[in-house]
Amino acid sequence: MKFAILVFPGSGCDIDMHHVINEVLGEKADYVSHMNAELAEYDAVFIPTGASYGDYLRPGALAKCSPAIAELEKFVASGKPVLGVGNGFQILVETGILPGAFLQNKGLKFRSGKAKLAVQNTDSVFTSNYEQGQEITIPFAHHYGNYYIEEQSLAGLKESNRIVFTYTDEIGDGSTDNIAGVLNEQGNVLGMMPLPERAVEEIIGGTDGLPLFNSILKRWNEKNVNHA
Repeated sequence: MKFAILVFPGSGCDIDMHHVINEVLGEKADYVSHMNAELAEYDAVFIPTGASYGDYLRPGALAKCSPAIAELEKFVASGKPVLGVGNGFQILVETGILPGAFLQNKGLKFRSGKAKLAVQNTDSVFTSNYEQGQEITIPFAHHYGNYYIEEQSLAGLKESNRIVFTYTDEIGDGSTDNIAGVLNEQGNVLGMMPLPERAVEEIIGGTDGLPLFNSILKRWNEKNVNHA
């Protein structure tokens, strides 16, 4: 399986994503610049966290004007999986690929640590290797981690089972209904604020993020590998 890691000015964890795919999963990942993003040859696109364009104006606001976004929208329409974490989630929201908006943390300060999440939907390309209701621990690091969505759209997310992760502790920083991760309508795009790429090896504190990446591989293998 071939992954594209979409890199913007200020991306901070593109190397972490590259390590997960190439060293932990044993698959192939390329860094792809936002200036010349040709994505059609790839099987999945990951948008890492960081501070794209220095979070100028607000996180993701300038990234949505990048030449890469038109290619990303085509990739999303193809049905292939897209994962945006942290700032990647914020970029997906700013582009309108995912619903909602991001506000500053309710304490108005940057915070980092480990968040406890509940898995709310295991019927997705990203979560089939988890158990329904499973509690996992995933690192986080954000200043604008307060996910907001208005009431009518929230009802739509619930009705279509598009809320994938929720916070079970106080790390949500004010997020509506403690939402930590959501899907698009097609189900092939996941945005989440906690950072699963930082939870794939015991040596760095746990492996609760690994099933997410293995779920993507599992679904791709089911569709593309000939078992005959």
